Amino acid sequence: MKNRPNFLFFITDQQRADWLGCYGHPVVRTPNIDRISENGTRFERFYTASPVCMPNRASLMTGRYPSLHGLRYNGCVLPQTANTFINILAEDGYDTAAIGKSHLQPFSAKAPMGKSIESVKNTKEAWNDIERVKNYLEEPYFYKSDDKFEIQVPYYGFKHVDMVTSHGDRCGGHYNQWFRQMAPNWEALHNPKNQLAHNFTCPQAYRTPIPEELYPTAYIRDRTIDYIKGRGEKDSPFFAFVSFPDPHHPFNPPGKYWHMYDPDAFGIPLPYDVHKNPTPPMKWLHKNWKSDGSGQSTPQTAVMLDDHHIREAMALTAGMISFIDDAIGTIIDALNETGNAQNTVVCFNSDHGDYLGDFNMILKGVPQFKSITRVPFIWFDPQMRTQEKTNAVCSTVDIASSILERAGSKTFNGNQGKSFLPVLLGETPLRDEALIEYNDSGCRLGFPEPARVRSVITRDWRYTVYKDCDWGELYNLKSDPDETENLWESSAFTSTKSYFSERLNHHLIAQMDESPLSDRLA
Repeated sequence: MKNRPNFLFFITDQQRADWLGCYGHPVVRTPNIDRISENGTRFERFYTASPVCMPNRASLMTGRYPSLHGLRYNGCVLPQTANTFINILAEDGYDTAAIGKSHLQPFSAKAPMGKSIESVKNTKEAWNDIERVKNYLEEPYFYKSDDKFEIQVPYYGFKHVDMVTSHGDRCGGHYNQWFRQMAPNWEALHNPKNQLAHNFTCPQAYRTPIPEELYPTAYIRDRTIDYIKGRGEKDSPFFAFVSFPDPHHPFNPPGKYWHMYDPDAFGIPLPYDVHKNPTPPMKWLHKNWKSDGSGQSTPQTAVMLDDHHIREAMALTAGMISFIDDAIGTIIDALNETGNAQNTVVCFNSDHGDYLGDFNMILKGVPQFKSITRVPFIWFDPQMRTQEKTNAVCSTVDIASSILERAGSKTFNGNQGKSFLPVLLGETPLRDEALIEYNDSGCRLGFPEPARVRSVITRDWRYTVYKDCDWGELYNLKSDPDETENLWESSAFTSTKSYFSERLNHHLIAQMDESPLSDRLA
């Protein structure tokens, strides 16, 4: 392993771990991702640092938890002064590229929930010289021109950026500029009145008139291939972050992918009634579902749906996943054609999951079930013979340390992750539990203020506490892997709760930032 490897890092948006063929899904077909898994290591217990897009993506980049890197919930920004493992790779001679969704800055100009942009800007902060980004480089303003917006690089360490923002067929950024050039009738294709006829009735099901070849997944596929092939005979290694906005809702796979799966092929293995003691936010969702269903404060907020609508959402999600799988297969073919495959580490990951039917819920939110916290992670290294799969508990914060170690680069002070490279070789893992942080940005699901939640997860247990609540969650994952029986109120598990309360305290103590180091005695 004298030669520094290339890295091809695939990431999807809002995809739970068990929605891949290699993870055992009985319906979804993902042969190309499955082949990566067959030749590499599949992580069975890989968890997010936070089950929300922006905070977890920032944790991936920094190897730090949201409470430290500052991007605590969607709508915040990762300060451009934050060090990322991409910065270190770039400094060590890597060509670095971000192709697709970044989401380290807001890509909307909308005001936060319950506030105005003016009120936020006029609020005094704890720091006098707090970094205020005057212009977020992901927001729509910069991409209105017909000429490609030249984004300022390095962008969090990336020297090459093909920006894609938002979700589905309404994606913005460089993709939207390209789309307007490629489709003279782009306004008609973007008009909701012109969606193609269909008989789906689930919320956010939209049959886009945009053809497959003009859809964001195809754009990201083609730009990635252009990047790989365009490097020519360059001696420097590369790190390519290839980020698909799907299968995040809205549910709108294009072309053949719309009707690729029959909703009736999907089951509802965990209906609401199988949960023996639902938590208050679950009860709130259930009451809202059985009343008028008006409690969804944003399109991103979790809701409960009937089985028919859930099956429709599943079928359309599966279509989006299959499109991504096909795109990955084409990219891998290009990697082989250029002769780079034998020196390229290939990873597959997602930023968080989706309830997607568990207890009749879809999307994501306050309830911290494994459907949103457990994500796929696959590592294939052609120069290392690794385990076929591992049950070691790992976290998003571990990615930075692991990639830097494999690249032969030193990490930075303040990185909270642990390298999982020993796990790949069957050695003892460096952690036996994961911390998950969740901070909401608004009052949802019956909470009087934005929810703050912390979870500790081991191979056998999940322990979750909610700020200022006298209830919580405790699940025995060994006997109850589907998290259907909350043991919080059981007197038989008082000592278990005490143990995990202490463990959580230790995690919170460890959250003190170690950067910068002191450089004097006193």
